[in-house]
Amino acid sequence: MKKKFIFLTVSVFAFLILINPLKLNAQTNVNRDTLIVAAREIIDATHYCGLVTIDSTGQPQIRTMNPFPANDNLITWFATSRTSRKVREIKNNPKVCVYFADHVNAKGYVDINGTAEVIDDKDLLVKMKRDYWNGIPNWQNIFVLIKIVPKSIEVINYKHGLNNDPNTSKAPSIKF
Repeated sequence: MKKKFIFLTVSVFAFLILINPLKLNAQTNVNRDTLIVAAREIIDATHYCGLVTIDSTGQPQIRTMNPFPANDNLITWFATSRTSRKVREIKNNPKVCVYFADHVNAKGYVDINGTAEVIDDKDLLVKMKRDYWNGIPNWQNIFVLIKIVPKSIEVINYKHGLNNDPNTSKAPSIKF
């Protein structure tokens, strides 16, 4: 009797998967969309974030950055001095990580793993100009932009019920 019940249960489950794959795919899309919405909430509420690069010895280096607002694809932009270490490190190894967190208010965090590119485009820099740069003489020749395209993100957002897996401690994630 027990074997019959298990066989019947597995058969029904397999049948439901076969006849209704669209619902499973729709559920996957909802999870992805929910993750992106939850990530944007954390990113938009975070004034400063951490940018991790890899130096010439292979050692990770982290610094506090003030990002421009992320776009719909979670592409992140920064401005920095063209002679900074992070520019050299990105040119040598474009793999980076950006970390947004609000631990004071216990909202969660977003970890973006991606590829960085140094953009030396003065017209774009002028379009993205921040008001406080007016006090920096010759800022157009000092700054370059860094563009980070995500390859994957991990998101913890308590409001959305996105928590670490209790067995693996892995955060919910998606690949781009």
